[in-house]
Amino acid sequence: MAKHPQHPSLPLLQACFPKNGEYRHGPRTIQENIMEFVSKNGSSIIEAPTGTGKTAVEYAVLRACQKQGYKHCFLITPNKTILTQIVNEGFEGVKIALGRNEHLCLYYDEPRKADEIPCSMLKSCPHRVDQTTGETHTKGATPCSYLQQKFEAMQGGVVVCTMAFYLFTHLFGRDSEEQNALVVDEAHRIADVVRSCLSYEITDHHIGKSVELLERIEAKEAKILKKFLSSLKRIAKNKAKKEGVLLDPQEIKRLIDILEEIDVGTLVEKIEKAVRSHLIDPKEDCETLKHLEVLTRDLRRYIRSFEYSLETDQRKPLNYTCAYYTQEQEGKSKHKLVIKCYYVAPLIRKILPEFNVSFSATIGKPDNFGFETGIRGPFLSLDSGFPVDHTRVYLPTDTPNLAMNVRRPRDLTQVLRRVAKASKRLSEKGHRSLVVTISNVEREKFLMLCAEENVDAISYGNGVTAKEAAQQFKDGKGDVLVGTAANYSEGVDLPKQIAPVIFFLRPGYPNPKDPGTIFEERRWGGQRWVLWNYRIMNQALQVRGRNIRRQSDLGVTIFISQQFRRVLFASLPEWLEKAYRNSLTFDEALADAEKLLAK
Repeated sequence: MAKHPQHPSLPLLQACFPKNGEYRHGPRTIQENIMEFVSKNGSSIIEAPTGTGKTAVEYAVLRACQKQGYKHCFLITPNKTILTQIVNEGFEGVKIALGRNEHLCLYYDEPRKADEIPCSMLKSCPHRVDQTTGETHTKGATPCSYLQQKFEAMQGGVVVCTMAFYLFTHLFGRDSEEQNALVVDEAHRIADVVRSCLSYEITDHHIGKSVELLERIEAKEAKILKKFLSSLKRIAKNKAKKEGVLLDPQEIKRLIDILEEIDVGTLVEKIEKAVRSHLIDPKEDCETLKHLEVLTRDLRRYIRSFEYSLETDQRKPLNYTCAYYTQEQEGKSKHKLVIKCYYVAPLIRKILPEFNVSFSATIGKPDNFGFETGIRGPFLSLDSGFPVDHTRVYLPTDTPNLAMNVRRPRDLTQVLRRVAKASKRLSEKGHRSLVVTISNVEREKFLMLCAEENVDAISYGNGVTAKEAAQQFKDGKGDVLVGTAANYSEGVDLPKQIAPVIFFLRPGYPNPKDPGTIFEERRWGGQRWVLWNYRIMNQALQVRGRNIRRQSDLGVTIFISQQFRRVLFASLPEWLEKAYRNSLTFDEALADAEKLLAK
């Protein structure tokens, strides 16, 4: 049994703090406070406001752990964008691990992303890297960049990777007695990332293609999959009147019974034999073979996921399964099952090593954070060193409540037009804006109103991604950047007065007709509001932080819907409460913001 290293001491953390660039003068007081807390408590949860330099501390913690004797030291982030920001800090001795979709496959003549090919079925691929030895399948062949990177990452050291990469290598990878240290960046997002990674859909198209390929090689499993496909179509079609409806327990049990007839090991052997004997051509049949690879790899997961969608005497459902049926052009239909991984806290706990530190600017209440993520421990919430007189948080008195069940027919259009006119007024004074909506319908309506009001609005669509639109805006194009909270509540930074004014239309409470909402209502009853409000509060803080990144920034956020009145002030950390203004009209808030921004 490997000896457990101790958590790093304060002198060691201080010695490992980066000394280049902006860090050449050593850690600031707030960074010292974080390191002192970690040295005393070990595994910890740190709430540190934006601009406090937590990335440097995250690196210092892992570098110290490496010197302390931890073999693998991981810094995990929600996505590649944040990963890139961390890597660009230029910290010494850091390895990078990206997902398959960031690598090209060398097996095929034409460029294909590694996540699009049936890698596990290509046993004879000369570029395959043995994860034990690091050698390629064919000596001298160019190594697969994904597998080479994965091998190097698992050799030890400080590794920066996405949460998804860490999840799949540690939840489904082989167990090891080697001790790991883990730092979680933007930890408030880990539950959603895990849910997304472990949720998937099963479509009639994919199953049908798999059946055709199995019939070609005369595999008896084709008949079982046909039976599964027939049940999938029947269940989905029965839900046609209400798209996206939860399955009944008896429907789920029927699907489980069918899938349990398949022996996965035997099926994989048949497919691999067919590839070796050229009954299946990995190049011509690439897409279908990929579907089969996913099916055979995930079959046991499908069964477990279906089982977790059922309530037992010991627990309530941990997942939920819903069916969709759509009638497409030319009389074609589309049937699919969507399996949503929901209660992920136990899975997150499973991948946490003994020493782990979680960082976020928006932890909120530790009990709610622990319930969502499974991460619990000593909690440190730090005040910001940001001067509070540089910012404002407005909730005007004369804007409507935009909740679907109370707003009037013209409320949305009227208030969006007010925001468009305000954006124009601000741009004429040299202040650009970010407008964050919840739905895409709201975004498109606002863009239409901007055109009517002669406001130069930048957004995505027509081949332009959300990331590209944000970059165009950063480069100086447009007066206002417009996007949904899904794209712009996080991951886009607009400091240095790029967009000193943010308008956030309304909170993103779940759609009452969505299967996930119905599932949470059944599972939690009245307690669901505690969870929903916690998510809303965190989202509000994330939106507010888009234009405040450094001590010298000036920025304000105007929250539009009166729905925010019951949660906004409660979401603010104590240091930010002094910036809250809830007794001004919309026009008075604009005037006050202009006065602040004129400093």
